[in-house]
Amino acid sequence: MTITTGDTLPNATLLQMGGEGPEQIVLAEKLTGRKVVIFGLPGAFTGTCSTAHVPSFMVTYDQFMEKGVDEIICIAVNDPFVMQAWGESTQATDTGITMLADAESEFTKAIGMNFSAAPVGFVDRSKRYSMLVEDGTVLILNVEESPGTCEISAGETLLAAME
Repeated sequence: MTITTGDTLPNATLLQMGGEGPEQIVLAEKLTGRKVVIFGLPGAFTGTCSTAHVPSFMVTYDQFMEKGVDEIICIAVNDPFVMQAWGESTQATDTGITMLADAESEFTKAIGMNFSAAPVGFVDRSKRYSMLVEDGTVLILNVEESPGTCEISAGETLLAAME
């Protein structure tokens, strides 16, 4: 079942690189009592993800913070080593975006955002989406029809929906 506005996000354990290697991040702990933007995408170092989706949240980062957002989280079905390297190469990490790996697609499947495109090597990857979550509840959800486009799920679109 696909998550919708008004639903509570399921808990999941994601991965992030720490000083001593991969660390488990309990999503519920990041969401409880906080206003968080989460955006998901098909994969690190892929075309639209690198040239449009991540940059759209980098350029709007300060505006989200001004609107009371506590954290912006990027989730992809990749390993934490790749997510760290991608966050550094795009400068998303320097901007303040948290890069989390959903290595086994646990969270992505739980919210019904998984898809596969075997000819290009994508298995149980994430659809492209963005959402505003407050205290674990989805307030705004924007999902792209095609994984190769980034308009509905862009940072600018989510920011405008918060007006």
